[in-house]
Amino acid sequence: MALAPQPVGRRERNKQNKLERITAAAGELFAKHGVDDVTTQQIADKADIGTGTLFLYAKTKGELLLLVQNSSYADALVEGRAAAEGIPDALDAVTAIVRPVVECNRAQIDNGRTYLREIVFGDPEEPYHRDALALTVQTEEAIAMVLQRDERVTPGDAATLAHIVSAVMFVSMAATINIARSVDEILEDIRSQVRVLLTH
Repeated sequence: MALAPQPVGRRERNKQNKLERITAAAGELFAKHGVDDVTTQQIADKADIGTGTLFLYAKTKGELLLLVQNSSYADALVEGRAAAEGIPDALDAVTAIVRPVVECNRAQIDNGRTYLREIVFGDPEEPYHRDALALTVQTEEAIAMVLQRDERVTPGDAATLAHIVSAVMFVSMAATINIARSVDEILEDIRSQVRVLLTH
């Protein structure tokens, strides 16, 4: 006989409620002012918790940004994978995966660039950083699956190409020279580089 699932205890509900309040507060403040112009005290005040409590959930402002952005990136990846399914051309399919990720990154440019910096330089032991790295891996896996539609491309080569595409995306989204560029301009920059990659 299967056991009925145990109800979540009050302590766990309180923790989840605080996490949701922190995520909402940080998300709203970061979207409105940018991560650099928001203090952890402002986030704690908006979430109606103490700063000490805030640091139990995320040790740094960078971790808070990862917490907020990761769910948006996860949604973008789901959207991109779904869009790529019905597209036979590899370059078009890769572009379909990449577009929602770029759109997500450019929703607030400074936050998007800081998010990328946190992925590279943040503490990989922190849970939200690990989640961000996992999303990067999942994006590369989605791209590799598209590239393997071509039977001449081995799984190993597809993984390597996907890793290169990921690096191209990163540089195009993070580069200071691209700050003023639109989503479409950044996508065209990525697409032109991927086109060369796939034709050699």
